[in-house]
Amino acid sequence: MGGDLLRRKNLKLMRNVKKKRLFIKCRIFFLVFCVSVFTANADERPLRSAAPNSQSGVSDYSPNVNLSAFNFDGCALLTKSALENPLTMRYIAYYSSPAGIAYLNTVLERGNIYMPFIREEIEKRNLPLELLYLPVIESGFQITAKSKSGAVGLWQFMMNSISPFGIKVNDYIDERRDFVKSTKGALQKLEDNYKVLGNWELAIAAYNCGLGQITRTIQKTKISDFWELAQKKEIRQETEQYVPKLIAITYILSQPRRFGINVWHKPFEWVAILLKRQVSLDILAEEAGIERDLLRRLNAELLHGITMQDNSRQLIVPVVHYENVSRVLEREDLKLLRFSYHTVSKGDTLWGISRLYGTSLDLIEQYNPGISNRYLRIGETVVIPSLN
Repeated sequence: MGGDLLRRKNLKLMRNVKKKRLFIKCRIFFLVFCVSVFTANADERPLRSAAPNSQSGVSDYSPNVNLSAFNFDGCALLTKSALENPLTMRYIAYYSSPAGIAYLNTVLERGNIYMPFIREEIEKRNLPLELLYLPVIESGFQITAKSKSGAVGLWQFMMNSISPFGIKVNDYIDERRDFVKSTKGALQKLEDNYKVLGNWELAIAAYNCGLGQITRTIQKTKISDFWELAQKKEIRQETEQYVPKLIAITYILSQPRRFGINVWHKPFEWVAILLKRQVSLDILAEEAGIERDLLRRLNAELLHGITMQDNSRQLIVPVVHYENVSRVLEREDLKLLRFSYHTVSKGDTLWGISRLYGTSLDLIEQYNPGISNRYLRIGETVVIPSLN
């Protein structure tokens, strides 16, 4: 009887072990399944979006599309078939909704100081005018915009794509935020894409995902039509939506009164001034009566808000303030940089002083000729240019 009891206990123990093993196997299978699903969809998640979430609240809104009343003359992208595409219609519905129109009005107000120059460059190169609105979906016309992947500026240039366009980035300047240089670079890039691909939809898609990616996809599929590639899911989801989004925005903004877009922005004009000395944008704005934020937005490539000593850069100022700025710059008695003065104490180094004041070694050496760690003397005064 004792033997039977022992066998029953052993059988019960074995059944419990089997149950635990089965439970563990199920959990492992479930985790593997979840990971595989997440990995499979990872490349389909949009990298960035300058607009509010346009994936929800769209299907119930009827787009205001009347193609019979639209003039297609001179349009490279706004074709009947492109506008009738379901994804384009979806974005027309979103951007013509009250929330979409409010967003577009905000973006256009930000872009008002840049758009005249962009339009001028587009017309000079004889490119499609629809490209004027590409920064709407790239950056929302925020000159200092930076994506999670590191793209910067109105046109969202990555570091690995700037060299052909003479765009410089260092500790003091980031010319991806220079609206003049970045606009010229972006339009050149788009024009180059078009010369290779021979199609504007594909050229714009290549701006989003890379010319190499599009050309490889065409070679693999033998399909050279953007809409067919999108329909067959041969291009990534972000790029698939990128072109229809631009077409939808252009369709709405080309008919501003019909959709309630604010077109009553005052024309903005600016002029470039060649500097003869180093200046702080904040001090110049204060002395010349310019709105500080406006001056910084016009010269956003100056990371610390001060110009360089070599005077190789031109400063962009509003035309209406040109005379005031000129008078301020001519005043030799007026200091246009802020300085601090540091008294050297035991243990000080130039690097430590630069970190203490939040400035750079180059600037300290620039304003203290001949200075070096080796010759720092206790009690000596070091001039520190302020970057803020």
